[in-house]
Amino acid sequence: MAERRRFSGGRLVVATHNQGKLREFADLLAPVGVEAVSAGSLGLPEPEETGDSFAANAALKARAAALASNLPALADDSGLAVDALDGAPGIYSARWAGPGHDFAAAMALVLERLEGAPDRGAAFVAALCLAWPDGRAEAFEGRVRGRVAPAPRGGGGFGYDPLFIPEGEARTFGEMTPAEKRRHSHRARALAAMLAACFAPGGGAG
Repeated sequence: MAERRRFSGGRLVVATHNQGKLREFADLLAPVGVEAVSAGSLGLPEPEETGDSFAANAALKARAAALASNLPALADDSGLAVDALDGAPGIYSARWAGPGHDFAAAMALVLERLEGAPDRGAAFVAALCLAWPDGRAEAFEGRVRGRVAPAPRGGGGFGYDPLFIPEGEARTFGEMTPAEKRRHSHRARALAAMLAACFAPGGGAG
């Protein structure tokens, strides 16, 4: 396997317009001394997610942000994959929320489609891509198993967090503090692999 490219510099574009996701990434990147700036704050457009997998969509978003900003860029594509729904909503997790990002409606749709199903097993999946303006990119994936709650609980997190109970827990991600969620998070697991491979501890230079 080719050696991973090391990140150098102190600034990284996070290819998102979602402030909850930006805060989570900023917290996770703080230990390596990297400043996270969102694509939204730079006025970068959101590319259409035309990939057929989480990894393909993450790469598409990261490369677009890196080219537009001339800075290294980090993107994730993540979603809830419900066993009894054949992995749906999966890569369409954001699209189930519609153009208004109405995740209350998206969670209601998951529960409606699960009605009567004995299996409530699910996984949260996150694919990360770290891309440079020259087109080089590194990819990572994290996932956490759990189950769909009977109803959304908690006002923390974002997206489907109030509906997902990770294995070994009784609370949803929405009921956890950010620090508690990071101990289980699919995104934190993917980012930990990326930091180990591409970043020097305690500073952005690599």
